[in-house]
Amino acid sequence: MAAISKVDLEKAATILKLLGDKTRLTMIKILDSHDCCVCEFVAMFNASQPAISQHIRKLKDSGLVGETRRGQWIIYSLNKESEYYPFVCSLLEHLPNQDFKLQQLEKQGLRISCD
Repeated sequence: MAAISKVDLEKAATILKLLGDKTRLTMIKILDSHDCCVCEFVAMFNASQPAISQHIRKLKDSGLVGETRRGQWIIYSLNKESEYYPFVCSLLEHLPNQDFKLQQLEKQGLRISCD
């Protein structure tokens, strides 16, 4: 088993503060297994597009989330190449699965297909 590198205490505090917001923590948990676009998060959290974009910006600025353009869509995913991914991943293991939120979107016809 490979040794997991230690996270600087200052950076760990910053990441924990960032993930101390329930919406961002839920977004990270979902992005750990599913890529999403902003409009899916807007529907999922019943929040405004600017509010969701602010959450995404903070997650992107930290390096935890990356984006890929697919046509007109920007798709967000957890950056598993981040040096902090092992730290975040160890936190996510203790959280309940959030797939039901995506299933609810599918039932409402709001899950985006960007292919």
